[in-house]
Amino acid sequence: MAVDPNQHDSFVLRQRFAPVVNRYEFSLAEGEEPFCFVEQKRFTFKEDIRFYTDESKTTELMRIKARQRFDPRATYDVTGADGRKIGEIKKVFGASLFRSTYEMDWEGGSVKAEEQNPIVALFRRLVGFIPYIGDFADWLPIPYHFQFVRDGEVVGHHRRRIGPFRDVYDIDMTADANRAVDRRLVLAIAVGMDALQAR
Repeated sequence: MAVDPNQHDSFVLRQRFAPVVNRYEFSLAEGEEPFCFVEQKRFTFKEDIRFYTDESKTTELMRIKARQRFDPRATYDVTGADGRKIGEIKKVFGASLFRSTYEMDWEGGSVKAEEQNPIVALFRRLVGFIPYIGDFADWLPIPYHFQFVRDGEVVGHHRRRIGPFRDVYDIDMTADANRAVDRRLVLAIAVGMDALQAR
């Protein structure tokens, strides 16, 4: 592939409009050409999200696949194009009741992705229970920001832009100076935190 995610620290994730599938694209900076294209089919019994290096989908980069169907605690395997396991991502169900929390694990370690502001996270949940307004909670300008934490240290951020009709996220891993966190897992969980919550 033309771009190796493990050689970079900043990414822009943009959701693209499509009626039947969820589609996304990654670029290294605003205005640059995308280097990764993602597609998730909706209404499937088992999640299967594919990442491609080109829009024609001729070259697969990796994929996210659920081990089980309809499980809120499901673990998703992230594998390379050759089928080898890169790592896994999962939703931490108990913690997510109040503050959306995910975990990504790989052979070299583990990182937690948690909503950055617990007060905003709680407010967002409360808004969802308000009659009529709750149906449009995802459209309200409420921040949906995450931080990546490893061994108690914040190593990166995942921030949703306020305003665009389709979701746009800025991902910054510059705090992980040694690039100990596999960037392919960062891309996977960035898509997962949007697609797997049907945002």
